[in-house]
Amino acid sequence: MALLDILCFPDERLRTIAKRVEKITSKHQRLLDDMLETMYAAPGIGLAATQINVHERIIVIDISEDKSNPYCLINPEVISHSGKEKMEEGCLSVPETYGEVERADSVVVKYWDRKGNEIRLEADGLLAVCIQHEIDHLQGKLFVDYLSKLKRDRIRKKLVKQQRLM
Repeated sequence: MALLDILCFPDERLRTIAKRVEKITSKHQRLLDDMLETMYAAPGIGLAATQINVHERIIVIDISEDKSNPYCLINPEVISHSGKEKMEEGCLSVPETYGEVERADSVVVKYWDRKGNEIRLEADGLLAVCIQHEIDHLQGKLFVDYLSKLKRDRIRKKLVKQQRLM
Protein backbone atom coordinates (compact mmCIF):
# COMPACT_ATOMS: atom_id res chain seq x y z
CA MET A 1 0.00 0.00 0.00
CA ALA A 2 1.05 3.57 -0.54
CA LEU A 3 0.29 7.02 0.78
CA LEU A 4 -1.05 9.22 -2.00
CA ASP A 5 -0.72 12.99 -2.45
CA ILE A 6 -3.93 14.89 -1.75
CA LEU A 7 -4.71 17.86 -3.99
CA CYS A 8 -5.43 21.12 -2.17
CA PHE A 9 -7.86 23.91 -3.01
CA PRO A 10 -7.68 25.95 -5.24
CA ASP A 11 -6.08 23.28 -7.49
CA GLU A 12 -8.28 23.18 -10.61
CA ARG A 13 -7.98 19.38 -10.87
CA LEU A 14 -10.41 19.24 -7.93
CA ARG A 15 -13.05 20.62 -10.34
CA THR A 16 -12.78 17.63 -12.70
CA ILE A 17 -15.96 15.57 -12.99
CA ALA A 18 -15.18 11.91 -12.34
CA LYS A 19 -16.07 9.19 -14.83
CA ARG A 20 -18.08 6.08 -14.04
CA VAL A 21 -16.13 2.87 -13.36
CA GLU A 22 -17.23 0.31 -15.95
CA LYS A 23 -15.36 -2.69 -14.56
CA ILE A 24 -13.60 -3.19 -11.24
CA THR A 25 -10.03 -4.38 -11.77
CA SER A 26 -7.05 -5.23 -9.57
CA LYS A 27 -5.92 -1.64 -10.17
CA HIS A 28 -9.11 -0.46 -8.44
CA GLN A 29 -8.54 -2.85 -5.54
CA ARG A 30 -5.05 -1.41 -4.98
CA LEU A 31 -6.43 2.12 -5.34
CA LEU A 32 -9.08 1.47 -2.69
CA ASP A 33 -6.44 0.14 -0.27
CA ASP A 34 -4.16 3.12 -0.96
CA MET A 35 -7.06 5.55 -0.53
CA LEU A 36 -7.97 4.04 2.83
CA GLU A 37 -4.36 4.18 4.01
CA THR A 38 -4.08 7.81 2.84
CA MET A 39 -7.38 8.79 4.49
CA TYR A 40 -6.43 7.20 7.83
CA ALA A 41 -2.95 8.77 7.78
CA ALA A 42 -4.21 12.27 6.92
CA PRO A 43 -6.24 11.78 9.29
CA GLY A 44 -9.71 12.00 7.80
CA ILE A 45 -13.08 10.24 7.60
CA GLY A 46 -13.61 10.38 3.84
CA LEU A 47 -11.65 10.62 0.61
CA ALA A 48 -12.75 10.81 -3.01
CA ALA A 49 -10.56 9.64 -5.88
CA THR A 50 -10.75 13.15 -7.35
CA GLN A 51 -8.78 14.41 -4.34
CA ILE A 52 -5.83 12.23 -5.32
CA ASN A 53 -6.06 13.18 -9.01
CA VAL A 54 -7.82 9.98 -10.10
CA HIS A 55 -10.98 10.96 -11.92
CA GLU A 56 -13.13 7.90 -11.41
CA ARG A 57 -16.29 7.65 -9.26
CA ILE A 58 -14.69 6.08 -6.17
CA ILE A 59 -14.89 7.15 -2.53
CA VAL A 60 -13.83 5.69 0.80
CA ILE A 61 -15.34 6.56 4.17
CA ASP A 62 -14.85 5.45 7.75
CA ILE A 63 -16.57 7.41 10.53
CA SER A 64 -15.93 4.79 13.24
CA GLU A 65 -13.88 5.86 16.26
CA ASP A 66 -11.45 2.94 15.92
CA LYS A 67 -11.23 3.02 12.10
CA SER A 68 -12.71 -0.46 11.84
CA ASN A 69 -15.72 0.12 9.56
CA PRO A 70 -14.56 1.33 6.15
CA TYR A 71 -16.95 1.83 3.27
CA CYS A 72 -15.67 1.57 -0.29
CA LEU A 73 -18.22 3.09 -2.68
CA ILE A 74 -17.79 2.75 -6.43
CA ASN A 75 -20.16 4.72 -8.67
CA PRO A 76 -22.12 6.07 -5.68
CA GLU A 77 -25.44 7.73 -6.43
CA VAL A 78 -27.91 9.28 -4.00
CA ILE A 79 -31.30 7.89 -4.99
CA SER A 80 -33.35 9.61 -2.27
CA HIS A 81 -32.84 12.09 0.53
CA SER A 82 -34.85 13.71 3.28
CA GLY A 83 -34.57 16.27 6.03
CA LYS A 84 -32.01 19.01 6.43
CA GLU A 85 -29.09 19.27 8.75
CA LYS A 86 -26.40 21.90 9.22
CA MET A 87 -23.05 20.53 10.21
CA GLU A 88 -19.57 21.98 10.38
CA GLU A 89 -17.47 20.36 7.68
CA GLY A 90 -13.79 20.19 6.98
CA CYS A 91 -11.91 18.62 4.09
CA LEU A 92 -8.52 17.06 3.49
CA SER A 93 -8.28 19.21 0.33
CA VAL A 94 -9.00 22.38 2.30
CA PRO A 95 -6.70 21.88 5.30
CA GLU A 96 -7.39 23.47 8.67
CA THR A 97 -10.58 25.10 7.38
CA TYR A 98 -14.14 24.51 8.51
CA GLY A 99 -17.54 25.84 7.56
CA GLU A 100 -21.17 25.14 8.26
CA VAL A 101 -22.95 23.42 5.36
CA GLU A 102 -26.59 22.43 5.03
CA ARG A 103 -27.21 18.99 3.56
CA ALA A 104 -29.84 16.28 3.63
CA ASP A 105 -30.02 14.59 7.04
CA SER A 106 -30.83 11.19 5.57
CA VAL A 107 -29.91 9.60 2.24
CA VAL A 108 -30.30 6.33 0.40
CA VAL A 109 -27.27 5.68 -1.75
CA LYS A 110 -26.73 3.02 -4.40
CA TYR A 111 -23.17 1.91 -5.20
CA TRP A 112 -20.92 -1.04 -6.00
CA ASP A 113 -18.78 -2.45 -3.24
CA ARG A 114 -15.18 -3.46 -3.97
CA LYS A 115 -16.37 -6.87 -5.24
CA GLY A 116 -18.83 -5.34 -7.70
CA ASN A 117 -21.95 -6.13 -5.69
CA GLU A 118 -24.68 -3.49 -5.94
CA ILE A 119 -25.50 -2.15 -2.49
CA ARG A 120 -28.23 0.16 -1.23
CA LEU A 121 -27.33 1.93 1.98
CA GLU A 122 -29.61 4.04 4.16
CA ALA A 123 -27.51 6.57 6.04
CA ASP A 124 -28.23 9.47 8.35
CA GLY A 125 -26.33 11.96 10.46
CA LEU A 126 -22.57 12.11 9.99
CA LEU A 127 -22.44 9.19 7.55
CA ALA A 128 -25.07 10.82 5.30
CA VAL A 129 -23.21 14.14 5.39
CA CYS A 130 -19.88 12.44 4.62
CA ILE A 131 -21.36 10.53 1.67
CA GLN A 132 -22.81 13.73 0.21
CA HIS A 133 -19.54 15.60 0.77
CA GLU A 134 -17.49 12.94 -1.02
CA ILE A 135 -19.98 12.58 -3.90
CA ASP A 136 -19.71 16.35 -4.35
CA HIS A 137 -15.96 15.85 -4.96
CA LEU A 138 -16.77 13.43 -7.78
CA GLN A 139 -18.85 16.20 -9.35
CA GLY A 140 -16.07 18.78 -9.03
CA LYS A 141 -17.66 20.53 -6.06
CA LEU A 142 -16.08 21.42 -2.72
CA PHE A 143 -17.67 22.27 0.62
CA VAL A 144 -16.32 25.83 0.28
CA ASP A 145 -18.71 26.28 -2.66
CA TYR A 146 -21.54 26.33 -0.10
CA LEU A 147 -19.93 29.22 1.76
CA SER A 148 -20.19 32.91 0.92
CA LYS A 149 -17.95 34.26 -1.84
CA LEU A 150 -16.16 36.43 0.71
CA LYS A 151 -15.35 33.48 2.98
CA ARG A 152 -14.34 31.30 0.00
CA ASP A 153 -11.98 34.05 -1.30
CA ARG A 154 -10.38 34.38 2.15
CA ILE A 155 -9.81 30.63 2.30
CA ARG A 156 -8.34 30.63 -1.22
CA LYS A 157 -5.91 33.45 -0.39
CA LYS A 158 -4.83 31.77 2.87
CA LEU A 159 -4.18 28.41 1.20
CA VAL A 160 -2.36 29.93 -1.80
CA LYS A 161 -0.11 31.82 0.62
CA GLN A 162 0.58 28.64 2.62
CA GLN A 163 1.38 26.69 -0.56
CA ARG A 164 3.88 29.36 -1.64
CA LEU A 165 5.65 29.07 1.70
CA MET A 166 6.09 25.31 1.36
